[in-house]
Amino acid sequence: MSGHSKWATIHRKKGLIDAERGKIFQKIAKEIQVAAKGTNGDPDMNPGLRMVIEKARSNNMPKDNIEKAINKAIGAGSDVNFESIRYEGYAPHGIALMIDCLTDNKNRTAMLVRSTLTKRGGNLGTDGSVSYLFKRLGVIEIEKNLDFDKVMDIAIGADANDVIDNDDSYIIYTEPDKFLDVKKAFEDNGVTEFIQSEVTYIADNKITLDDENTEKVMTLIEAIDEIDDVNNVYHNLDI
Repeated sequence: MSGHSKWATIHRKKGLIDAERGKIFQKIAKEIQVAAKGTNGDPDMNPGLRMVIEKARSNNMPKDNIEKAINKAIGAGSDVNFESIRYEGYAPHGIALMIDCLTDNKNRTAMLVRSTLTKRGGNLGTDGSVSYLFKRLGVIEIEKNLDFDKVMDIAIGADANDVIDNDDSYIIYTEPDKFLDVKKAFEDNGVTEFIQSEVTYIADNKITLDDENTEKVMTLIEAIDEIDDVNNVYHNLDI
């Protein structure tokens, strides 16, 4: 891992095993509900829903939780009415932030995001002010149970973009429309567990800060992520 690898490793493990897991499940459930709304809930007929389900599985979300979220969205009289909103802005030291929300009250969400940023030295920008710094990609991270050459062969055969040797794991990048095919190619070659498996936004270029300022920026990012209406926070900080 480049940059602040110790912090990143601790953060990743924390996100998977502590009490915050319930909050992560709630956020993913919202995404599932939005993807399933207006459909019959069949992921085989809905690539968007399939990709959110893959994200849920990579976060160890129980199958029952996934099914409940789908059923809530497609059930008679469904009250799922979330609106997607994106905020763009900056954390201290010029770190770009792209904040994706699902909300039933835009005014509440705007107030919470703005106040959280302001209190910690950040600020909101205009639409498009930072989104051009990010690219939407499929990200598949696996443990090193295969050698690098084998991983490269599978990735190239499935038309992946790149493979990164990340010290304790391999990270495979794909175009969004190739994500499911690449993941299946690894499953067909015996990979059954994935550290990460989702379509997300990746910064084209990352900014490295010292440990003290990294901690300050990550404290801001985590505070934003704690807002119930916020589903994803993307940034270009190198951690």
